Amino acid sequence: MTDIKVTRKGGLTFQKFHTAKDSEARAGLIQTDHGPIETPIFMPVGTVGSVKGVHLHEIKEEIGAQIILGNTYHLYLRPGLEILRKAGGLHKFNGFDRPMLTDSGGFQVFSLTGIRKLTAEGCEFRSHIDGSKHFFTPEKVMDIERVIGADIMMAFDECPPGTADYSYAKKSLHLTHDWLKRCITRFNETEPLYGYHQALFPIVQGCVYKDLRQESAKFMTDVDAEGYAIGGLAVGEPAEQMYEMIEVVNEILPQEKPRYLMGVGTPVNILEAIDRGVDMFDCVMPTRNGRNAMLFTAEGIINMRNAKWADDFSPIDEMGHCSADLQYSKAYLHHLFKAKELLAMQIASIHNLAFYLWLVKEARKHILDDTFAEWKKMMIPRLSNRL
Repeated sequence: MTDIKVTRKGGLTFQKFHTAKDSEARAGLIQTDHGPIETPIFMPVGTVGSVKGVHLHEIKEEIGAQIILGNTYHLYLRPGLEILRKAGGLHKFNGFDRPMLTDSGGFQVFSLTGIRKLTAEGCEFRSHIDGSKHFFTPEKVMDIERVIGADIMMAFDECPPGTADYSYAKKSLHLTHDWLKRCITRFNETEPLYGYHQALFPIVQGCVYKDLRQESAKFMTDVDAEGYAIGGLAVGEPAEQMYEMIEVVNEILPQEKPRYLMGVGTPVNILEAIDRGVDMFDCVMPTRNGRNAMLFTAEGIINMRNAKWADDFSPIDEMGHCSADLQYSKAYLHHLFKAKELLAMQIASIHNLAFYLWLVKEARKHILDDTFAEWKKMMIPRLSNRL
């Protein structure tokens, strides 16, 4: 239990329109000062303020992204807070006029930096760029996220590895809870810098331990935030454990608030999590795997470097999730990858992101007409196919 509550609220709302028959899958609408977000939603990752290799008009028109991510750790290091403040925040800096969310940088501090020193006060780490020394506290992260100016800010948490033992996971959880109280205090006493509302989402942790996840979900619910994230999954634990933890947490988190599963995942993971009541997702997989010649489709997964595509002149994807799908052939894209042409990575990234956005939109449609359970049952084996 905690007496600390998020009091600076009012600019973000969530309406749950419908829960699917024979499922916990929900269709809803998040309203922000930068516009609406229909849920369930996938959010392309724009780590340094750009979705890697993808233009803004492609993000909006081809892919149909309603919200994208920025990352506190990366943006703090480059371009830095002075530039972002002068620009008027990340929306003005990169020109994206729809909602944005910033991850707190906790995951990057604990996964990228290697050399780090963790105390109750905060975390000292070295930049992965030039080795310079920095110190993140919950208060400092809130201040950085105010400067970045995303519509949704994440609390600063520790993200332990999926293999952490119980005693480490418990200690880490209590640190995350202590840090959350400090995040909320700082958030409540500071104003947004650019004249629009920012919401703070706490992050449920607890590794794969049911009692810790329950404790964390109850603690987070008590702070009465505008939405909640589930963190520390898809970090090495088996998928079945991840699904179990989602169920455990979503039994406790309030029905009337949006739920965001961080860093997940494959198309199958996303449908399984939607089925368990998750509303929001992000993952680098569509772009990272795309740059490595992996395409996701409704019929399965394609490795575009495979020789079998060398003389396949059919469209990349006949479903046409983006214009490139019908404009170019599999043979041409195979050739581009073999030639290490940059365009190959761009086409694959746009296709994969457009497919992920199609998938959640299609899921929403089936939730609203009460056919989600049957549709998901049909889709799961197809999505896992290796073509």
